Amino acid sequence: MPIIPLASVDKLIRKGGAERVSEDAARLLGEHLEALATEIAREAISLAEHAKRKTIKKEDINLACKV
Repeated sequence: MPIIPLASVDKLIRKGGAERVSEDAARLLGEHLEALATEIAREAISLAEHAKRKTIKKEDINLACKV
């Protein structure tokens, strides 16, 4: 079950300039976005734990995106 709604992914693709988007394309991009977000979250968690915190902060996300 996808976390990111297909309608939201469809809107993102259209925002990028597409006029039409297949359901399969939206579903596949949604899967990739969820995988990327999970990877970033895991790195942010590691950074917060290294700083002896349980709370993930904006800075953790920013640093995780740069890794």
